[in-house]
Amino acid sequence: MKDKRILYVSSEVVPYLAENEVSLMSYDVPKMINDQGGQIRIFMPRYGNINERRHQLHEVIRLSGMNLVVNDLDMPLIIKVASIPKERIQVYFIDNDEYFKRKATFADEEGVMYPDNDERAIFFAKGVVETVKKLNWVPDIIHVHGWMAAMLPIYLKHFYKNEALFSETKIVTSVYSQSFEGTLDAEMINKVKFDGIPDEAIADLEVPDYENIIKATLKHSDAVIIASENLSPSLTKFIESSGKPFLPFAAKDVFAEAYTNFYRDVVL
Repeated sequence: MKDKRILYVSSEVVPYLAENEVSLMSYDVPKMINDQGGQIRIFMPRYGNINERRHQLHEVIRLSGMNLVVNDLDMPLIIKVASIPKERIQVYFIDNDEYFKRKATFADEEGVMYPDNDERAIFFAKGVVETVKKLNWVPDIIHVHGWMAAMLPIYLKHFYKNEALFSETKIVTSVYSQSFEGTLDAEMINKVKFDGIPDEAIADLEVPDYENIIKATLKHSDAVIIASENLSPSLTKFIESSGKPFLPFAAKDVFAEAYTNFYRDVVL
C-alpha cells in the first residue's frame, strides 16, 4: 500500500473519544496503512466532549470560513487539526458551533438522541468533501466508519458526482453492530432531497433507522467490510446479496493482512 492515499472518515476515533468497536478500528486501520507507507488522512466531527487543550487541536484558518447549506440554512464550517502522538498521523476535525458544541457525541445525558443528528451527519459529509477539495488531496480510497459518517457515500455519488478530484476514488464502508434506538428525524429524507439527490437513491431513508441508513450507504459504496462479529442477520444478508465485493469479519489479530489484501486486490 506504499504511497496509496486513503481517506478515513469516521464517527469516532481513539484517542479523542472513548474506546469502542468503531473508534478503535478507526485508529487501528489507518495506523496499519501508515506503517506500510501509505498516505492517510483521518476526518471526524469535533464533538464538544473532545478536550482541545489536551489533544492540542488548533483551527486551520485557511481551510475554515466556508458556509455549508443544510436544509436551506447557511452553517459556518470550522476545521481543526491535531496529530496522534507518536504516530505522525494528522486528524482533521469538522466543527460548527450549532451542531458540535454540546458536550456529548450522539445523545444527551439522559440518553436521548439529539434531534438534529441527521443534519449533523449531512454537515459532516459536506464538510469532509469541501475540506478535501481545499486540500486538493486526491484519495485512492475513502473508507467510512460509523453511522455519523454514513451520508458521505451518498453525497459523493450524487451531490459531488461531477467533482473531478474524486472521479477515480473508491468508497469502502465498514459496517458495525453499534447502532442507535429508534430513528433520526422523519424529515431527514426531505433534507437530503433538498440537495438534489433523487428519491429512488434514498428510498431507504423514508424510515431513517440504523439499518436503513446503512443500507442506503452501502448502495452507494464500491465495497463493504463486515467489521463486527455479531452483525445483525438482516444486515449480513443484505450485504451478501448486494452484489458488492465484501470482506467477512476479520478478528483483531488477522485484520491487517485481510484489510490490506482487500484494498489491494479487490478495491483498487
